[in-house]
Amino acid sequence: MPKSLVIVESPAKAKTIEKFLGKDFQVLASYGHIRDLPSKDGSVDVEHGFVPKYVVSTKAKKPLRELKQAAKNAAELILATDPDREGEAIAWHLVQELKKEIAQSEVKRVVFHEITKDAVQQALAEPRDVSENLVLAQQARRILDYLVGFNLSPVLWRKIPGSRSAGRVQSVALRLICEREEEIESFQPREYWTIEADLAARDAERFSARLHAVDGKKLDKFAIGSAGDAADLVSAIRNQNFQVEKISKSEKKRNPAAPFTTSTLQQEANRKLGFSARRTMAIAQRLYEGVDIGEGPVGLITYMRTDSVTLSQTATTEGRELITELFGAEYALAKPRVFRSKAKNAQEAHEAIRPTSLFRRPDQIKSFLSPEEYKLYRLVWERTVASQMAAAILDATTVDILAGEKHLFRATGQVVRFPGFMKLYIEGKDQESEDKEGTLPRLDEGQKLTLVNLRDEAHVTQPPPRYTEASLVKMLEENGIGRPSTYASIMNTLVERKYVRLEKRIFFPEDLGREVNRYLVHGFPRYVDVEFTAHMEEDLDAISLGEKDWQEFLQNFWGPFKEQVDTPPGYPELKECGRDCPLCGKPLLQRYGRNGYFCGCSGYPECSHTEPVDSSRKEEPVESGESCEKCGASMLIKDGRFGKYLACSAFPDCRNTLPLKKPKGLGINCPSCKEGELMEKTSRRGKIFYSCNRYPKCKYALWDRPVAEPCPLCGFPLQVEKTTKRQGTVRRCPQENCTFQEAAPSDEA
Repeated sequence: MPKSLVIVESPAKAKTIEKFLGKDFQVLASYGHIRDLPSKDGSVDVEHGFVPKYVVSTKAKKPLRELKQAAKNAAELILATDPDREGEAIAWHLVQELKKEIAQSEVKRVVFHEITKDAVQQALAEPRDVSENLVLAQQARRILDYLVGFNLSPVLWRKIPGSRSAGRVQSVALRLICEREEEIESFQPREYWTIEADLAARDAERFSARLHAVDGKKLDKFAIGSAGDAADLVSAIRNQNFQVEKISKSEKKRNPAAPFTTSTLQQEANRKLGFSARRTMAIAQRLYEGVDIGEGPVGLITYMRTDSVTLSQTATTEGRELITELFGAEYALAKPRVFRSKAKNAQEAHEAIRPTSLFRRPDQIKSFLSPEEYKLYRLVWERTVASQMAAAILDATTVDILAGEKHLFRATGQVVRFPGFMKLYIEGKDQESEDKEGTLPRLDEGQKLTLVNLRDEAHVTQPPPRYTEASLVKMLEENGIGRPSTYASIMNTLVERKYVRLEKRIFFPEDLGREVNRYLVHGFPRYVDVEFTAHMEEDLDAISLGEKDWQEFLQNFWGPFKEQVDTPPGYPELKECGRDCPLCGKPLLQRYGRNGYFCGCSGYPECSHTEPVDSSRKEEPVESGESCEKCGASMLIKDGRFGKYLACSAFPDCRNTLPLKKPKGLGINCPSCKEGELMEKTSRRGKIFYSCNRYPKCKYALWDRPVAEPCPLCGFPLQVEKTTKRQGTVRRCPQENCTFQEAAPSDEA
């Protein structure tokens, strides 16, 4: 008897779903997208309605052959790809490629937001057709990203050595990082002072209060602007009597954060667990597709690409029962708490990220999960349960204390009267607040206080903080740029392109990234503008709702864009280094070369003098804090032809040198020795290469960046990625006798 063929994206998801279906169903995986636009000229026919010329990717040919064979004998085709635009597009591409095999079969599209038996069976009972509007919206986005990347990137290659790509959302994210760095560099710190009093109440209980007002006038942040002013105030206050003038108390209610969306999950996992957005999404994918917890594969969380903060009735009912059981009835809500999404146009998925069953507590399944899976699952579980717990109740107290007749001090504090949701979970913050409230002793109005210590403290204003992954994701989402589901790949691309570096979860722009941004802002300001990019996202959302024509949208974009790309502007004006050439006396200008920024004479080519941007740094080597592994002397940071490096301070007796940048592990096993890990290293001439960490025992090395995906032709355990001006970015097999090569996956979906 012919079976029903069910197609999903991944084999893990197929294995989980197959468990819920009977023997009349065959479940196979497409392994993601089976077709895409090749990274070459002419992949979109812009002259005839922006018709895309899709091709089957090399890695999809084998799965597609299996799907075609299975489809020939299938009674019906059930497309169960993910419930978003990408999933809808994959379903449409499958129909296009299987037209011949499914000519006599019934085609159904089903969607579910959690991989549980009930959800899958309900989806099968409510099939629909593939949504044309969602497919067109995804197609318009893919074509738009192709047109921007394929046409703008070559302009960068001609203008800036070492540049690799530009992207519709990628370049805006780079601009945000670079502009924040410029704010930090141009920031002028300002000094200000505060006066703090350490006071003792009855029973010698101590607390602190800050000078708040003088002669009835409230002090603003910069009211005490110098050490002299602070000293005069301390002198005037020191011998005064301190007395409680007024005590104000108020009750404050604090509500829990909403359940996770894609964006907030990435932010919180970065803050609390230190996970990158890419790592978070990979772990969440595994939890969604299914983990064997002793009863076969089970989907542990709902679909992780969503803008919705809504919880189903099943989830809120489970939450109320669980909260009552674990914490008591006073922590549960009589009615479910309802949250509203802040997103302008929520994704097609209609529920927040939550556990498929709240009764499946993290500690109960910990032994079945990897450490990182357990941490992320616990985070999702706690956030979901806390969202349905009672509000926390806090008593906030403000105490005004008069010193003499005209100096008013103020102390604030709060006491948690009822912890509510805070007993389980408190949302993380990007930065700690400067004003930290503590607890206060019991005080009465009119009470005399003893001055224990009076001190003036100097403070300096700080520049805005650099972006972390969490704060950059938040900024992109708040401005309506891109989709949360693409943020991980976008930030990863910026790092891989060497436009930015990520140190201790903080983004720093590299010289190459700053120069790319400088040229794009100068030459293509409209296309790296935050508002313009956000407006395009709104248009794409309108296409998905059937409110806008996709071809008209692309035509309106393509005309002005193509005209500007065909006549690219010249280089932006070079900044002066602030000093003159020692050879000819002309001003030195800041230029960009393959090794970063340097100062070159404005009289070039008549005068070819160059020197480092900060020439003073080369005069005195800096202590690195490390010891020489050969002689034990301290290692110094020095400047050389190819940048900074470590050199032994015992030179010339010891000539040991090391690269300043430590080799970075890639998490990819060495294909040669099978024991080591491939590391990113820098050669003596400053070029990046990749080699085994067991060197010299294993001498396997690559010049091109390795990717942990096996070659679909010969099965070699990895591929490499290379960017050239002729072919763009391609994936290929590093084996000399293998001919596999295809366009690299798009950076932005």
